Amino acid sequence: MPESARFAAISCVHVGQVSRDREEALEWLLRTLSDHQGQTGPLTHFVLLGDLFDAAAASVHPSDETEHSLEDEYEQGAQYLRQIRSQLPGDCKLVWTLGNHDDNIQVRDARRIPGDLRSLCDWNMHPEFGQEFRLWRQVQYQKPSTHDSRGCFELGQVVFCHGFDAGANSDELEGLQICYALGGSSWRLVVRGHTHRPRDVTQARRSARVLLPYWYANVGTMGPLQPPYMMRKDTSQWGAGLMLGESKLGRVSRMNGKCWDAQVVTRD
Repeated sequence: MPESARFAAISCVHVGQVSRDREEALEWLLRTLSDHQGQTGPLTHFVLLGDLFDAAAASVHPSDETEHSLEDEYEQGAQYLRQIRSQLPGDCKLVWTLGNHDDNIQVRDARRIPGDLRSLCDWNMHPEFGQEFRLWRQVQYQKPSTHDSRGCFELGQVVFCHGFDAGANSDELEGLQICYALGGSSWRLVVRGHTHRPRDVTQARRSARVLLPYWYANVGTMGPLQPPYMMRKDTSQWGAGLMLGESKLGRVSRMNGKCWDAQVVTRD
């Protein structure tokens, strides 16, 4: 087992509707991954922090203006994942922490997809595209509770999840909640998406002058920057981001000090 992991993470692709933003962000992502590995060596882990799908077909707010099907999203999602894999070594571990939009397809909620049809919507079982999805370790969409890390993927002190709250301070507040739920060990970094607002690695605070031994970050969105449902809302803080970093592996409780280094790179 290697002593450390070199990782990259993105979030919130929302395949479905045609988006020049997504196409340009993907081009930037593939180029950045190639350049980064040329400088630092091959990645050992790539983490997609959820919302690969937009899942308009599973929305509780159906619209007659949706011009694509759920199967269209599966096709586009599989193609997106394949393009990412093309820039990664063959032994790179692929992780997908499901997001709320992905989960909308699976959750037991007849308002979204009727129970008698839900099994037919399993993207992993799709005859044409399922093979690509099955290459990725999929982590269920669930907010961690006390000493229960389901819903998260951990690489040493670094914790990855999609995110569950969306308020202005949710990166910090949810980061602290997750750190405490996972046992409260110091020096952890919580990385998430969900809000579409990139934020570089930041240390949490108890007050303006008192720092806490926890960090948080947000990788933003790789999807549309002005989707139709946000036409009347402010998306000025949205942006495409990519986390790149390295983390020591092993039992967190035995680590002394911060055993990781990471940054969020944003697309200009």
